[in-house]
Amino acid sequence: MTEDMVEALAHLDASPAFTPREKIALQFAELMAVNHKQVDDDFFAALKQEFSAAQIIELGMLIGVFIGYGRLLSVLDLETPAWMTEVPS
Repeated sequence: MTEDMVEALAHLDASPAFTPREKIALQFAELMAVNHKQVDDDFFAALKQEFSAAQIIELGMLIGVFIGYGRLLSVLDLETPAWMTEVPS
């Protein structure tokens, strides 16, 4: 992702930086991370317009893996490497 794309995440729905397929995948990732119970039948119907059943499963598994990595890094207090917070003398 480019820096412009990262900035565009703040207004994903209105952004021309992403295709409809990318937008629904990013929405899926966000919902899985912050409120997985909102992934309902209507949302799956929207996913099915862009992805096959196998692709939805694969995408969901990858999202789950990355959420898990992020949570593990948080639990182990490894989110910010020491070299990023050290002040040169």
